Amino acid sequence: MNNGLKVKPLTQEDFAAFGDVVESEGRDSYFINNGMAERFNALAKVETRGDGSYPIISLVKSKKFDLPRKVDHVEYHPLGSQAFLPLDQTPFVVVVARAGDAPQPDDLHAFITNGQQGINYHADTWHHVLLTPYAAMSFICVDWRGEGNNCVDYHFPEIRQLWLEIPG
Repeated sequence: MNNGLKVKPLTQEDFAAFGDVVESEGRDSYFINNGMAERFNALAKVETRGDGSYPIISLVKSKKFDLPRKVDHVEYHPLGSQAFLPLDQTPFVVVVARAGDAPQPDDLHAFITNGQQGINYHADTWHHVLLTPYAAMSFICVDWRGEGNNCVDYHFPEIRQLWLEIPG
C-alpha cells in the first residue's frame, strides 16, 4: 500500500462492519404528533457495557483542519457505542478499522458523509478522531458513561503512518 488512504462515499452497506449510518434516506418512517412530524425510528443502537453504565448525550464542537492530514493514530471504546450526529449540513470524514487487535494502516477504511449523515461506531470499532476538513462543525454525541476506561488509543509507528487527502 502507498502512504495514501482512499476516501469513498459513506453508505450503510460499506459501513455496516464498523457501525451504523444515521440517515433518513432509504429508511422506513411513520408519522407522529398528529401527522406533523415524520419519525425515522431506531436508526442506531446505543450500546453500554458494565454495571451502572448508561447512555449520555453531549455536544461536540470540532475545529476545521487542513488537508492533507496525517493518520497517525486510532482509538476504540470497549464499553459502548459512540455516535456523532452533525448539526451542520457539511460533509465530514470517518476513518475506521474492524474491531480486534491493533490495526495496521492497510486495515483502515475512509468514508466521507454527504453532509446529512451521522455515524454510530459499534463498541470496539477502531476509528480516528473526528475529521472536519470543510468547516468547523457541531455534533450531538451519544455515547457511554460509567466506571472504567472507555477509550483505548493506538499510535502507528512513524514508518506506517498514512496521509489522508480528499480528491477533487
